[in-house]
Amino acid sequence: MPDSIDTLFVQQYRNTMIILSQQRRSRLEGTTIPPIDVRGEYFYWERIGATEAIDLDTRHDDTPNIEQDHSRRRATAQPKVWATLLDRPDQARMLVNPLNYYNQVGMSAMLRAKDRIIIAALEGSAWAGKEGTIEVALPAAQKIDAGGVGLTVAKILAAKETMDEAEVDPDLPRYFVTSAHQVTNMLGTTEITSSDYNTVKALAAGQINSFCGFEFIRTQLLTLSAGTRYCYAYAKGAIGFGVLGDIVAELDRRIDKNYAWQPYLSMDMGATRVEDEQVVQVGCTEA
Repeated sequence: MPDSIDTLFVQQYRNTMIILSQQRRSRLEGTTIPPIDVRGEYFYWERIGATEAIDLDTRHDDTPNIEQDHSRRRATAQPKVWATLLDRPDQARMLVNPLNYYNQVGMSAMLRAKDRIIIAALEGSAWAGKEGTIEVALPAAQKIDAGGVGLTVAKILAAKETMDEAEVDPDLPRYFVTSAHQVTNMLGTTEITSSDYNTVKALAAGQINSFCGFEFIRTQLLTLSAGTRYCYAYAKGAIGFGVLGDIVAELDRRIDKNYAWQPYLSMDMGATRVEDEQVVQVGCTEA
């Protein structure tokens, strides 16, 4: 029996790859104290607290010595790597050379890792003391409970008030890091005014990125635990970021793997919360 004509049908394939949806760049880079180049296992940010002037009641009185409130915070760099292998037989059997795409995917992973370092510094323990051995959790006063609801204007205003009451420098840029669901959730809150609604609508549509004095940054990397998304309001002076090694990309043959190609990326960075009062954790219910 003769073959049908569909035996001759051509199978056409693209000679390009489509990189699937993912956060391709760092969204929190630039929201910290300007990064410092460091050497060594640990690196520190030196802090000095507020003092008050005293009355001078007597002529020719002794000059006072007002002791300064010195403290420090310690950060530890964490090396991160990304690598994969492409065997020579694999490459011979593919229409497209995937190495460039591997590098792009690897670079995106490293840039997301930068954001995860900053988020970990926002929500995790800081380390204080001369040697940086005293653990300091984010104080309860810097946390707003979810309260069974998502992100609301009231929560944003409460975060602003917390920072204002602590006299966080109003000239410092302020950021509000949240998830996509929470920005959408704000549109359904009952306390929102008509002008607020239009602003939040533009925020959700990506037409603006600011509200209540905060620059809003959306990322899905924020912790979601037991139905609560932990969002953060913070000022630019809140997080110290140190770089032992910036992102380095290599492409080599692996002799021990039958000369397979190996794209490789690495970096060595760390961060810490320098001042608790500049950070407010905002719990938001998220199904």
